[in-house]
Amino acid sequence: MFDVYLVNEKSTVTAKGDGPLVDISAAGNRIFLLQLNITAAVEQESLDVSVQGEPDEKGAAKTLGAFPQLFYPGQHSILLDLSNAPAVHAMRAHWEVNRWGRGPETPQFEFGLKATEVSPAVLGERQAQGKASSR
Repeated sequence: MFDVYLVNEKSTVTAKGDGPLVDISAAGNRIFLLQLNITAAVEQESLDVSVQGEPDEKGAAKTLGAFPQLFYPGQHSILLDLSNAPAVHAMRAHWEVNRWGRGPETPQFEFGLKATEVSPAVLGERQAQGKASSR
């Protein structure tokens, strides 16, 4: 089972940045649960977090998935399905922060981002539950 932090827990960021490139070729299933845990934030600021594939020959990275813009501490999860993207062998977190209003101009968020491979058994179970509830 593939389980890795794309951003270590309780990392503090004050500017736009990228996490390290993480090799995902060992993952048996190409569907990942991305869990973003914001543990601290100040008022009047926003955090945009996305997951990108490895940069191409021009240095540009393709966005594979993104969280909605966030403002407050809390836990947020999305599924990232790379089953139709076999060429993607690595991914990394990318974040952008913004601050407005009164007080210090520097934004500050404390968060972590974890990627966990979702087993086919769990996916099959969820699909079966969805079909049963739609009847």
